[in-house]
Amino acid sequence: MRPRVLLLCILTLSLVLLAATAPRTAAQYPQHRPSLLIAIKAGKLVDPEQGTTATNQIILVRGKTIEAVGPHVQIPEGAQIIDLSKSTVLPGLFDAHTHLCMTVKKNRDAGNYYITTLLDPTPYRAIEGVANARDMLAAGFTTIRDVGNAGNYADTALRQAIERGLVPGPTMMNAGRIIAPYGGQFHLQPEKRDLATPEYAFADTRDEMLKAIRENIHYGATLIKIVVDDQKYIYSADDIRFMVEEAHRDGLKLAAHCWTHPGAHNAAEAGVDSIEHGEMMTNDDLQLAKKNHVVLVGTDFTESAAQEEGFPELHAVFVDRLKRAYQIGVTIAFGTDVIVAVPGETRGTLAAEYVDSWVEAHVPAKDTLQAMTINAARLLGVDRERGAIKPGLAADIIAMPENPLENIQAVRKVSFVMKDGSVFKGE
Repeated sequence: MRPRVLLLCILTLSLVLLAATAPRTAAQYPQHRPSLLIAIKAGKLVDPEQGTTATNQIILVRGKTIEAVGPHVQIPEGAQIIDLSKSTVLPGLFDAHTHLCMTVKKNRDAGNYYITTLLDPTPYRAIEGVANARDMLAAGFTTIRDVGNAGNYADTALRQAIERGLVPGPTMMNAGRIIAPYGGQFHLQPEKRDLATPEYAFADTRDEMLKAIRENIHYGATLIKIVVDDQKYIYSADDIRFMVEEAHRDGLKLAAHCWTHPGAHNAAEAGVDSIEHGEMMTNDDLQLAKKNHVVLVGTDFTESAAQEEGFPELHAVFVDRLKRAYQIGVTIAFGTDVIVAVPGETRGTLAAEYVDSWVEAHVPAKDTLQAMTINAARLLGVDRERGAIKPGLAADIIAMPENPLENIQAVRKVSFVMKDGSVFKGE
């Protein structure tokens, strides 16, 4: 059997086995079979945007959409009733910085993700994406933004599979290949010049930048991700502004990976849609980001996450920058950058753990919850579709035993998940 045919057979068999062991979707639960009309009895209903809690609410869901919300909504005869009267209900959570199609193996050069990206083929990474997408949804993340590191467009394949109902997962935006100055995030060797492809699309001239953006769009990317500053040479503000304008012309937003002060300053000056990481941002950088309406997706590593991902010394740096960004008034969206596997945890539970850093930075629960919902929904451009429990929006609804406005750690104990009107996880 030819190697390519064998690989396809292995991929197909793996998907079948994964589906067999995955949590059942709503269509597979006889007691939660999606009906035309569902009435949810919510004991407490949180509005993250207003920071308020209403009691004894009825949420009427018709098909994939919320039809009505309120204390006096009449439940039509024949509607399926879901009783969450002892729970706190809120819109599904967002993670605006994920890498679903990559899991770093710690036994590979002490967790070196460069080795992982070189050794794991695209079909395998697509399967990793299926597992991670399922686990993110189970943890209450109903919308995510995958910002690259997916081999040869495994993220596009994953998004399409979710949209077509082949596999369960959050609503997904994906970046395709990351655009970067020569070398990307790798240090290449002259005799091995191709080792960073297809992970990155190198673009140093305006023509190369334009071509990289258009190739990404052609192959299914729904946002553009650039790496600004992981080499000695970095993108200038004019370079970045050129790519922002081209991405916007094509209807896509641009996310900028920034690991240094000069890189973050250039990105903020250029008016990118979001700065990713930005841990070395000065107060002047943060003020500039606020002025230019740049959203910060800080990936604010917890102490344990920083240890797992190989840079424990940066935890305090991230928390300090998060605290300063909040005090200055920068708009912040929740994002995690989880790329590791930890025994006993899933990609979703590891993502939810990141609220620990927000607590440590003294960000109030209301503002943390806004970062996990409405702020992220606006950044992703889906706030007219998702991010709140309102009539006309998608029925992305989660529940938990406690009220996260009183204790933000409650988001780590999601007991119910509805995605587009279908129950994925029941109490």
